Amino acid sequence: MKKSRFSEEQIIGILKEQQAGLPVAEICRRHGISDATFYTWRSRYGGMEVSDARRLKALDEENRKLKKLLAEAMLDVATLREALGKTSDDRRTENGRELGYRGEGLFGASCLRADRPGAEDVPLRLNPRRRCGRAATPA
Repeated sequence: MKKSRFSEEQIIGILKEQQAGLPVAEICRRHGISDATFYTWRSRYGGMEVSDARRLKALDEENRKLKKLLAEAMLDVATLREALGKTSDDRRTENGRELGYRGEGLFGASCLRADRPGAEDVPLRLNPRRRCGRAATPA
């Protein structure tokens, strides 16, 4: 961003000239600025004192530093998640196909036990909300 030729104190002084009654065209000619620049300054600094402008500048600087710290912290978290393999949008894939929840399948086949007598006769459950003989907790 281009640095302004005028400091905040000078800009507020120029705006105060207009409040004192000088026409905008005269102020712009005297200071070598355009009308658009004057009105941009008035929208940003209108009604401010020099102390308010200094405080605004300090708050802008603090906000910039906090945003930088937040970005670095988010980068650290993303790096740690990647290192641990626990990204939130990570989906396990097998042969290019996306897999869903690996616990209970659509027919509840994870609850079947082959070591029980007559396990080969047990029908598959068609209700995926029930888990191994007990009702699932509502989401």
